[in-house]
Amino acid sequence: VMVWLRRTTHYLFIVVVAVNSTLLTINAGDYIFYTDWAWTSFVVFSITQSTMLTVGAIYYMLFTGVPGTATYYATIMTIYTWVAKGAWFALGYPYDFIAVPVWIPSAMLLDLTYWATRRNKHAAIIIGGTLVGLSLPLFNMVNLLLVRDPLETAFKYPRPTLPPYMTPIEPQVGKFYNSPVALGSGASAVLTVPIAALGAKLNTWTYRWMAA
Repeated sequence: VMVWLRRTTHYLFIVVVAVNSTLLTINAGDYIFYTDWAWTSFVVFSITQSTMLTVGAIYYMLFTGVPGTATYYATIMTIYTWVAKGAWFALGYPYDFIAVPVWIPSAMLLDLTYWATRRNKHAAIIIGGTLVGLSLPLFNMVNLLLVRDPLETAFKYPRPTLPPYMTPIEPQVGKFYNSPVALGSGASAVLTVPIAALGAKLNTWTYRWMAA
């Protein structure tokens, strides 16, 4: 009974991580990117999303030991966010009010690394973590470029929870960074590796707890 309880609790923990990741995304992944702090927000978004995806995906993947579970984890996050996007849409906000991050291709690279290196944990941490950090900002910039008329959305549909100092003023595109994708990818690639190592370490702690 205790073994069943611990395993059930572990899988619930995975779901909780995915749900919280999604909630954090909903607070960040909306029109704020297209206003006066557009590219600054994008760089911060790139770092937070790549590290958040990595820690949960590699934890889940190494726990099961099966390449493909990182993509499954990213799919869970994507589905939750689309549900939340639908909720906002039902409240009368436009379809593009929340931009769903593109997690799945980066998670696929993590899975591919784990599979290609014959389930080598350290390769998954170093190579896979780097690939996630490098790729996620690129995929998300392509995603954001496809959003319909974002500046009009920003001014017409302000978020009710937006603090006053983030109120849209006028666009300052390119004022702070010449290449937000390059800066986001570089910073993310460096930070996702230790975060991936943390996700792998969480497995060690989980196994010890389950064996206790």
